[in-house]
Amino acid sequence: MRTPLRIAVAQARAEPGDVLTNSRRAAAVARAAARRGARVVLLPELHLSGYDLGVAAASAVTPDDPRLDPLRAAGRVITVIVGAPVAGPANALLVADRDGLRVGYVKQHLWHAERQVFRPGAVSGAVTVDGWRLGLGICYDLSFPEHARAAALDGVDAYLVAGAFATGSEHRSAVYLAARALENTIFTAFANPVGGACSGLSSVWAPDGSRLASAGRGRERLMIADLDPASLTRTRGLLHMLAETREGDDRVHPATGCRLQGDVAAAGLGQLVHE
Repeated sequence: MRTPLRIAVAQARAEPGDVLTNSRRAAAVARAAARRGARVVLLPELHLSGYDLGVAAASAVTPDDPRLDPLRAAGRVITVIVGAPVAGPANALLVADRDGLRVGYVKQHLWHAERQVFRPGAVSGAVTVDGWRLGLGICYDLSFPEHARAAALDGVDAYLVAGAFATGSEHRSAVYLAARALENTIFTAFANPVGGACSGLSSVWAPDGSRLASAGRGRERLMIADLDPASLTRTRGLLHMLAETREGDDRVHPATGCRLQGDVAAAGLGQLVHE
């Protein structure tokens, strides 16, 4: 039987355009999370550049960028998921773990002005930590139910979203996070920055749509939450939306053993960005 997974969500402030400083600070946060027993830490959207589209486009990194060495080192003790602009340019999540540092996901749903700067991602992203499969999303992806549903049908236990929701969007983000958790019977976690247009309110939600933890408003905070597999089992024993979706194929959900119905393409991570 799987044991609970302790995750950390970093509600953090970024230095605009200073990739090295942001990398060092993110690595320090990751090590602090590891000392508190966390196995994975999630940081906000475009954290390595700060959420300023002009600055982000000019700050694009590649996985071998030496400024990311602090994250590479931190990844040897805890899985680090952090938002960054990458060559393309694209709005991405970098994943650092014992296998090294890589682009783990590219944002598929670009928000308004982002369309003038970034290329959209082509496929989904997920990481596995201690037997837990964790789907990845970035900010506006959360607004599209089919994005989290595709992750759920791919067998994820939790959906981790790096955000940059502006002050005034609190109700919207909370509704999305609760809904994505409940309708897919998965955990959801949300890392939102402070500073600039954003005021935090990072959070973690249970598979029944209830809030497990909140980081509050306006200050940096490292939030810790334990994801209990018993909560998944209990909720999925009552709610069968994943198995009772009406359209599609005959795959079996790996966590529940229920036969799936839904038209979700099985795609790898080889091609991350549309040509």
